[in-house]
Amino acid sequence: QVQLVESGGGLVQAGGSLRLSCAASGSILSINDMCWYHQAPGKQRELVSSITSDGRTNYADSVKGRFTISRDNAKNTVYLQMNSLKPEDTAVYYCYANIKYNSGHYVATGDYWGQGTQVTVSS
Repeated sequence: QVQLVESGGGLVQAGGSLRLSCAASGSILSINDMCWYHQAPGKQRELVSSITSDGRTNYADSVKGRFTISRDNAKNTVYLQMNSLKPEDTAVYYCYANIKYNSGHYVATGDYWGQGTQVTVSS
């Protein structure tokens, strides 16, 4: 079994910072893309940022210059450093990873999601 466990959400004032972490565990052979999405109440889940296995990054226009994605391949962990937070950043944040794993009987690749962590930015 492969799972993603997130941490680091919370309540912060506008202009403040938070750092989200997402650790993958299980019979992992390798991890391809890792991403962060967010979903605000009544809205669709949106891509915030992504990072490839070799470190290439991509950001939504709304977070460019404020958020930084990084990963530690030795720890199977992806991070999202969020600075200069705004009330409109308030959402549940989900991590996603495309993971190659060994089930014990075969090798396969699957898409996995974390449980979500709430980020609330007060004005």
